[in-house]
Amino acid sequence: MPDKLTPEHRSWNMSRIRSKDTKLEILVRQWLFSKGFRFRKNYRKLPGSPDVVLAKYKTVIFVHGCFWHRHENCKDATTPKTRTEFWMSKFEKNIANDQKAYNHLNELGWNVIVLWQCQLEKDFQTAMQRVHEKLSMIND
Repeated sequence: MPDKLTPEHRSWNMSRIRSKDTKLEILVRQWLFSKGFRFRKNYRKLPGSPDVVLAKYKTVIFVHGCFWHRHENCKDATTPKTRTEFWMSKFEKNIANDQKAYNHLNELGWNVIVLWQCQLEKDFQTAMQRVHEKLSMIND
């Protein structure tokens, strides 16, 4: 199935996809702040540049898009019909980089929480309540 957009328009669309400060990341940070959690964002000194770093809890949070990070069994983790080989290679690298960052963070003693786009969009409050519970267990 050919792409309905011109290469120039497709390129323009792709250039608008943000890598940080996405709407979901901002919502997660606002929720955490409203509950009294203080954090750093996009901290480059840690592996994987976590979206949220809660140093007091030695915990990092990644807010992952299902498409880019290949959330298993998710309807949003589709593969484009054009340039499939390119996309599969890109997705495999993303998954490998994510796993490498998680492993390195665990070795350094950090707790890793991954929030998926579809979970946050479906039921934000429940997803964030689970984060709150995990942080409460860590703090005890």
